[in-house]
Amino acid sequence: MVSDSRDPVTPTAPTLPRRDRIAILVALAGVTLLAWAYLVYVALEMGDMAGAGSMATGGAMASDMDVAGVRPWATLDFLLMFLMWSVMMVGMMVPSAAPMTLLYAAVARKAARQGATLAPTGAFVAGYLAMWCLFSVLATAAQWALDQAALLSPMMVATSPALGALLLIAAGIYQLTPAKSVCLEHCRAPAHFFARHWHPGTLGAFRMGFGHGGFCIGCCWALMGLLFFGGVMNLLWIAAITFFVLLEKVAPVGPLGGRLAGAAMIVAGVVAIVLR
Repeated sequence: MVSDSRDPVTPTAPTLPRRDRIAILVALAGVTLLAWAYLVYVALEMGDMAGAGSMATGGAMASDMDVAGVRPWATLDFLLMFLMWSVMMVGMMVPSAAPMTLLYAAVARKAARQGATLAPTGAFVAGYLAMWCLFSVLATAAQWALDQAALLSPMMVATSPALGALLLIAAGIYQLTPAKSVCLEHCRAPAHFFARHWHPGTLGAFRMGFGHGGFCIGCCWALMGLLFFGGVMNLLWIAAITFFVLLEKVAPVGPLGGRLAGAAMIVAGVVAIVLR
């Protein structure tokens, strides 16, 4: 029973009709597939440009690209990179947000039956993606800084072995921190999240999605930094991180697997530095 409009959910989550579950999952899958289609297109375009440059200039291409890589960014450059990061975050993070989205839809339906305003599930998802768009601004700024320091290749891979090793070590250390554990627990316990952070109405749904996105960023930001290690436009690397994030959030052994992976990242980074 709902006694408070700000606390309409208990750890025993309400259920969602099968038809509604299917509709939501299809919508989330469609958004994800569109994002991945864009990423594939951009990756292929960048590969074609690099290949064409290689055939046209032969061995001189690398030096020419190095010079081009440190040119100042125009406003359009920043906007295009921001668009790329934003779409990438959609493709990577929407799948892991599916359990939370389904539960929100079930809770909102239950609250509506008890007299509350039925806020659309899309408002919750929009808030979640809005937070990741803010993260994309920071990611774009980080890419700009690395690019201006000539630390990125044209395919957006760290050109410095030391930088790559430090990214691995930093991500590994963060995997073992209390902050990571707290954020991951919020992501893995959606019923408790809504019990603590419920806000009624459409704006409330957006706020909850935005807040959940904040916990999600707290959980995954260091892993996103590894995109500069394996390649921002390396589709296999993007898919690997996406799968790892999903397993961390939904698999029973997700937290333990995340800590083990963190330890492995630290060891790999240290070995890379020692063998330089």
